Amino acid sequence: MRLFDYINQGGPIMYLLLLANIIGFAIIFWKIFVVMDAKKNMRALIEDIKGKYNELGQVKDASMSVQILKDEIQTRVHNLEGGLTTIKIIATVAPLLGLLGTVLGILSSFRVISEQGLANPSVFAGGISMALVTTVGGLVVAIPHFVGYNYLSGLLDDLEIRLEKTTVKEVFGVKNV
Repeated sequence: MRLFDYINQGGPIMYLLLLANIIGFAIIFWKIFVVMDAKKNMRALIEDIKGKYNELGQVKDASMSVQILKDEIQTRVHNLEGGLTTIKIIATVAPLLGLLGTVLGILSSFRVISEQGLANPSVFAGGISMALVTTVGGLVVAIPHFVGYNYLSGLLDDLEIRLEKTTVKEVFGVKNV
């Protein structure tokens, strides 16, 4: 059976899952590119953060200065996180859509059984098939999106820690941060 035969068999839920999958993978690939670019240009990012910090002027309280610097770093990393929420939503909703398709398929099967009886099992097999296909579809969409979300979150956490350590060290001359 071809891929589009499975999608057609799953009904409208499968089209929704396909759309979510396309959107999610587009965001994942885009975010990987953006984060890798930020890692590659980390020196420029650090210089930009230091410049922004210097524009604010000197603060007499050292802990306040560190906090201002960390806030600027968090703002930059937060800007890089755009789109991750969409990936997380797709990863969370896809199995639920698969479950909805399962329920609709079973409901369809029971409707056929109530109208035509159990004499011919092939008449209600379509509903069971829809139920199974949408369950698989929901999981096939959710699993790579969970992996992508966690991978990108880890990359961004690592980037934020490296930015904080390097920037604080350079601004305050601290050897061990």
